[in-house]
Amino acid sequence: MSKKIRNRLLALLLLLAFVGFGLLYYVNWVVQKPFAVILFVVDNFAPSTLTAARLYGGGAENRLALERFPNLAVLSNPSADFAVSDVAAASTALATGRKTNNRSLGQDPQGAALETLASLAQSRGRAVGLVTNCAVTDPGLAAYYARTNEPGDGMAMALQLASGKGFDVVLGGGAADFLPEHKGGRRTDGRDVLMELRQAGYDLARTPAELANTPLWRAPRLLGIFGESNLAFADEVAVAAGQPTLAEMVAQAIRLLQFNRKGYLLVVDAGLVGKAAARNEGERTMREFLQVDAAVATALAYAGENSLVVVAGRSSVGGLRLNGFPFRNDKGIGLLGVNAQGLPAVTWSTGPGSRPDAASQTLPEQEPAAFRYPAGVPVAEDVLAVGVGPGAEAVSGFLDNTDIFPTLDKSL
Repeated sequence: MSKKIRNRLLALLLLLAFVGFGLLYYVNWVVQKPFAVILFVVDNFAPSTLTAARLYGGGAENRLALERFPNLAVLSNPSADFAVSDVAAASTALATGRKTNNRSLGQDPQGAALETLASLAQSRGRAVGLVTNCAVTDPGLAAYYARTNEPGDGMAMALQLASGKGFDVVLGGGAADFLPEHKGGRRTDGRDVLMELRQAGYDLARTPAELANTPLWRAPRLLGIFGESNLAFADEVAVAAGQPTLAEMVAQAIRLLQFNRKGYLLVVDAGLVGKAAARNEGERTMREFLQVDAAVATALAYAGENSLVVVAGRSSVGGLRLNGFPFRNDKGIGLLGVNAQGLPAVTWSTGPGSRPDAASQTLPEQEPAAFRYPAGVPVAEDVLAVGVGPGAEAVSGFLDNTDIFPTLDKSL
């Protein structure tokens, strides 16, 4: 090899090294990762429920906060062993980016533990908050801290939460899983896990006032448990008066988490939509969907522009359909009951159905189910995902639910 060729090769290598260093510098120092990464997980986030909730909230001209996101994807959501995921498998796919079997939570089909978005965020110095309007031991939220083949065992979930590394903010319901029977809970081992968590350094909030009065001047370590099991539906006024709304919990979580200089991850599991759908309660399902929309709008307002916000559907439950030809301005209760065509305005594919008076044999059934079952079951239906902020352009087209994980992972 001549000296001239050798010098050219050396110059080329130096140029490639310079370009590589420049690219590394650009990615790590010029392109800054978002300060906030927020994931909402929503049951029944599919066109059928989205359309019904939009009309219920304000008629055909109404638009929800979710519909103003610039990036939209359709998510397939099979589990490792079934074409339709249950809550545990679908939650695990979003939390870990990996498929697992139905009834398996936080672990692969062979039982090996999977790393979650929450653990990755902690390893990178971010604060982590978990918020739900269900029990914090429900599989939807437990996917971020628990590993089990028994996702319905809330008492075991409470112990895994207490024995883990711990999070900066955890808000939701589920007190009965933490408390012994003699204190109004259902634990048979006599342990007061709430007291154990308080002794481990958590501030404990049990009311909206205690949540609102959490000190904002220091790094948070807050556990807010506001109900014995799931939190109240929005229309349960007497109960809900003693509990914060989903939007209020999201706002306070952001206030507390934003003091971490390396940013934060906030996961919001909005499971009450699916709980209402499983009971074939159409108006309640639509109302809870609007509660989620309000919480999403709150997150956008509080988190600021340098935030990645993704709202991902988990699975569809019950198979809700809004039927007939409502007028453009029909909204609220005007959409319900038997419509002008003599058809039930809301129908379901599975579940208990409902009628205005269970003892009546003459009044038409208000929300019939095609197949009677004690509760609505998941249906084979792709769900939606929307995103806004740095990196949200990856939320586009036809994706699998596991594709949400790498988008968020890159931003942590």
